[in-house]
Amino acid sequence: MALDNARDTSMSRKAMKAELLDAETERALAYAWRDHRDEEALHRLINAYMRLAISMAAKFKRYGAPMNDLIQEAGLGLMKAADKFDPDRGVRFSTYAVWWIKASIQDYVMRNWSMVRTGSTSSQKSLFFNMRRVQAKFEREAASEGGALDRHQLHQMIALEIGVPLRDVEMMHGRLAGSDFSLNAVQSADEEGREWIDALEDESEQAAEHVENAHDTAQLREWLLKAMGALNAREQFIIRERKLRDTPRTLESLGQELNLSKERVRQLEAAAFAKMRKSLEAESHEVQHFLV
Repeated sequence: MALDNARDTSMSRKAMKAELLDAETERALAYAWRDHRDEEALHRLINAYMRLAISMAAKFKRYGAPMNDLIQEAGLGLMKAADKFDPDRGVRFSTYAVWWIKASIQDYVMRNWSMVRTGSTSSQKSLFFNMRRVQAKFEREAASEGGALDRHQLHQMIALEIGVPLRDVEMMHGRLAGSDFSLNAVQSADEEGREWIDALEDESEQAAEHVENAHDTAQLREWLLKAMGALNAREQFIIRERKLRDTPRTLESLGQELNLSKERVRQLEAAAFAKMRKSLEAESHEVQHFLV
């Protein structure tokens, strides 16, 4: 932790010593990078506004992320801004970069807030960073008037204030109110209390199901081999190429190899299936659906 703080302080001091760019110099550097991919110009532009990135990163410390990581994300946002900045629009780079820096930091905070994905849409992001502030404002206003808001009323007011669907407010409330728990945590304080992971259903195939499926597969294989044996060599070849390959061949390619028309190959395929169906029906009615 001490090393992280020292690193943060060092980066901040270095950023504060960076040159201040006037509008003309800034525009010249932006042109040099955009038109000639001048890396020296890019470094000057990035270094000059790193203090802005660090300042914005500091505003997100309350979300519990390490400051060094926040600064790195802010720097990535700054580089994206430099790469996409168009000096022809007549806007200062700092004004343009603010949006990219903020977006990069917010994405990082939301990715690391919980092991469960907190959200990715614009409304979810807006809720994540504004819901508590807006909620506190409404609760203060209600308290000053001697009243109180129930959860449903509060969520409706938040949805209207931020301009998002009510269901998103309710979903975000649940995610922000909870926290991550280990599946190895015990369900009770008892020494013999089982872990939460023991309560999860085992979705793997059970022994009885495995034996039953293996038996059915073997029986079906035997039936299919017998049905294939009722076909002549050309029909077996067509069925293998059309139905048993990982990448089935087309009627046209088979027709070219067999010196037949595409329609004739289709007729032979249909005739082969009719023979196989007849053979399988003689064995068992249970496998008819496999030929559909």
